Amino acid sequence: MSRPRIPLAFGLGERATLRLATVCALLAGLSSILLLALSGWFLTAAAIAGVGGATAVLAFNYLLPSAAIRALAIIRTGSRYGERLLAHRAALLGMATLRAQLFGRLAAQDSRISADLSGGDASGRLIGDIAALEDLIIRRPSRPASLIAALFAVGLTFFAGWASALALASMLGALPFLLAVMARRVTAVPARDAADALGELRTKFVDYAAARPEIIAYGLADRVLADLNAQAGRLDLAHARLFRGEGLIAGLMVAYGALSATLVLALAAGPAAEIARALLAATASVEAMAAFARTAFRQASVNESLKRLSTLTALPEGSVPPMALDATAMSFALGPTRLLPASRVAIMGVSGSGKTRLVEALAGLRPAIHAIMIDDMPIADCTAARLRQHFALSPQDAMLIAGTIADNLRLARPSVTVQQMHDALTTACLADRIAAMPDGLETRIGEDGGTLSGGERKRLSLARALLAGRPWLILDEPTEGLDAATEADLITRLDAWLRATRTGLILVSHRPAPLMLATQQIAIGTVPPIPE
Repeated sequence: MSRPRIPLAFGLGERATLRLATVCALLAGLSSILLLALSGWFLTAAAIAGVGGATAVLAFNYLLPSAAIRALAIIRTGSRYGERLLAHRAALLGMATLRAQLFGRLAAQDSRISADLSGGDASGRLIGDIAALEDLIIRRPSRPASLIAALFAVGLTFFAGWASALALASMLGALPFLLAVMARRVTAVPARDAADALGELRTKFVDYAAARPEIIAYGLADRVLADLNAQAGRLDLAHARLFRGEGLIAGLMVAYGALSATLVLALAAGPAAEIARALLAATASVEAMAAFARTAFRQASVNESLKRLSTLTALPEGSVPPMALDATAMSFALGPTRLLPASRVAIMGVSGSGKTRLVEALAGLRPAIHAIMIDDMPIADCTAARLRQHFALSPQDAMLIAGTIADNLRLARPSVTVQQMHDALTTACLADRIAAMPDGLETRIGEDGGTLSGGERKRLSLARALLAGRPWLILDEPTEGLDAATEADLITRLDAWLRATRTGLILVSHRPAPLMLATQQIAIGTVPPIPE
């Protein structure tokens, strides 16, 4: 089974940064092996010179080796720091780019047919699963550097005899395969359990956070905490099993290093200083291969994250097309009733009869279950982009983003002016409230409207729909949460705006006052379902 591909497309800057990180990793690996090998040779040679008497001691040049050892220590420290710094920079930039790309793909999909991901699940994949790739990206420069350093160590060992060099080369060649097999055996199952537990925990946390008013109101905090703690316990258990696997791999590396050094020592020949250099070079070479151990340990977790990300990476590439403000108004039919541009219609029916489902289908948010024709074309054959060009929806549950009021209004049109925002807010009976805020349009609101009341969130969503400038305006319970005076004022202003812009209206309301905006009514029961 092939290893899943990391879906990162590095730009020129990130690729150049990774190349520099590879150079630093190579310098760190070579200097580490040279440092240990030279230290072993120096100590052994100095000891031999000391045994040889005063003349040998005076003849022994200790200045150059000691200076070389200090220089190698500085090079190793600096290059190791540079490797980590540059690799982290490339990884973080690459993951930021990947998040933006995958979010763009997700946002551009036709929600009627795309993967059904909750906000918590999508957030978990875009944040946690992408973050799981960081470690492998950081280790990417160290792997080729480890191989080169290992070959260099074999070369140093060769001076103590070809047999010792061949033994070390064989041990180092088998190590990556041994690590991969052992890592699969001890990490595959706990990595899958940890990925599933973490994804579910993130999803629950986001979903519970969105429902915090209801949790507080109904005294469900203890039950929610118990549920989260139970899920966190499953995650901790999986992590504990992973850490035990990491300990086994670390133990393998220690034992492997000792075995390699023993073989080199047993097969080495020549002067004692050369044998000492070969022995310490062999020890350093196994340590240099630690990058493969860390990669093998993390690979199972990364594979699980890649499986979860495959839902997003499989989405076709695309971007949300710019919305045409001058789109030609189209007619459409709800069952036998044909609606011409600038018509105003109220969809009537009892709760649960499918009114919201119908208007969300017109907005391109959900698959249609009613027979709807758009310019004589079944709505299922219309792209979501085309529907968005003609219908602007202010839904029953206003969805707002964490940011400023202006940020939420610019979702309708990025190029909207401050004056247009004020005009839309005036029509929505919200301009005075916004003006009274300390920062006006730049007032920051939390997720889902934060400090705004339900009626204010509703009217901000309405103002955003007005700014979209579509030929048809869809309003689902537009005056819910408003007092009678504000409701009457809003209806008057909306009527004037509809007349001035010649915008069509599709209205859903259980309150009688907004129905005055409509010139005709259609019972939801008269709109037949889509034929099987």
